[in-house]
Amino acid sequence: MTKPLVAGNWKLNGTHAGIADLVQEIIRRVGDIRGTDVMVCPPFVYLDQVAGLLAGTPILLGAQNLAVQTSGAFTGEVSGLMLRDVGCSQVIVGHSERRALFGETDAVVAAKFVAALEQGLAPVLCVGETLGERESGATMGVIARQVRAVVDAAGIAAFAEAAVAYEPVWAIGTGRTATPEQAQEVHAHIRSLLSAADAKIASDLRILYGGSVKGANAADLFAMNDIDGGLIGGASLDAADFAAICAAAAGN
Repeated sequence: MTKPLVAGNWKLNGTHAGIADLVQEIIRRVGDIRGTDVMVCPPFVYLDQVAGLLAGTPILLGAQNLAVQTSGAFTGEVSGLMLRDVGCSQVIVGHSERRALFGETDAVVAAKFVAALEQGLAPVLCVGETLGERESGATMGVIARQVRAVVDAAGIAAFAEAAVAYEPVWAIGTGRTATPEQAQEVHAHIRSLLSAADAKIASDLRILYGGSVKGANAADLFAMNDIDGGLIGGASLDAADFAAICAAAAGN
């Protein structure tokens, strides 16, 4: 059985003092949890601080984005080598907000996925459809396009080092959540797409759900066969709610 992963994406939130309090409370609540991996993804400027706070705990440190480039004249960018240097082991690529607000295309996302692996980080690839795409019946085609762009660029073997997060754009930060059955349908589709290339890699792949997951609905979502944890937004800023989600993933 694939060990679940619960990843907290803190987005553009936090202060030095507030993050110290949040991390300490998360450590208190889930620092010795078994049955699931736990990760937090702070803004870039707090990564070094959080790395120090997490030292000696099993909680993983991830980043929210990375540059395709390794170094050079790219003002404002942060490379995977820099992220790894401050203690990150994983990085989110292709989050819907990066695609929608910053114009990241499937090709850019695929290049970042490859860069993450080349620079020593495990990518968490985000895929998902908008409300309009869902209502028009295009969900499965959109997901297939996003997944295949990365398979074509990186190869199926790269997914042995990665995770995928399905995040229906219409459920992010809206309070709306896909039903467990809706989420399961898309997760199974993702696994099927990859299984056509390599059944073992597809079977072992962690596919996370991201879309207004909370302590109150996590258990029902995680009970689905192909949902292997969550990419958590707002609820990850509340240590108690985040801990409840982690407990649900661990089966506690």
